[in-house]
Amino acid sequence: MRKAIQILLVILIVAISYFTYQSVMEPIRFKKEKTYRYGKVIQRLKDIRTAELSYKDVNQVFTGNFDTLINFVKYDSMPIIKAIGRIPDELLDSITEEEAVKRGLIIRDTIKISVLDSIFPDNYKIDSLRYVPCAEKNVEFKLGAGFVVTGSKVKVKVFEATALNIEILHGLDKQSIINLNDLAKFPGLKVGSLEEANNNAGNWE
Repeated sequence: MRKAIQILLVILIVAISYFTYQSVMEPIRFKKEKTYRYGKVIQRLKDIRTAELSYKDVNQVFTGNFDTLINFVKYDSMPIIKAIGRIPDELLDSITEEEAVKRGLIIRDTIKISVLDSIFPDNYKIDSLRYVPCAEKNVEFKLGAGFVVTGSKVKVKVFEATALNIEILHGLDKQSIINLNDLAKFPGLKVGSLEEANNNAGNWE
């Protein structure tokens, strides 16, 4: 009987030690995985912002439609001004580039280049722009565009892209996600805003 009790005590101690270890490690694992996933999502949100700003440069408005945005990046082009020629070394300190253009030393030419090639690195998977990294398959960012009126009655064109923590952190401890949401103004990550002119900032910045 004494031996059986000793065995049960050992099992109990091992079980308590295991659950104590898990309770200590769970927040550490959650924080580590959250940091990793947030990094992926933040980079994608920055890419969406880059694409939106390029779209606005060409079309004077933002778009709230991923099909429109991705097609623009894939197939459209944007103008850039290329300078042909150079200022002679002996004149570098005495004239500006504008003066060099007037003298004919530099010629400016407007050319068009692919949006995709100009704003993203080679082999960038633009079709993935709409999807939330680390989320379940085919979960998309929510994208919107419009305008807000500032306190000085100025109309400002805006866009917003968002992903919720429940999407970004799916599969992780649900109570930890709830606790994280309770501490945040927005329960996830977002860039831009449809409610205020925030200079297209992300809520992580």
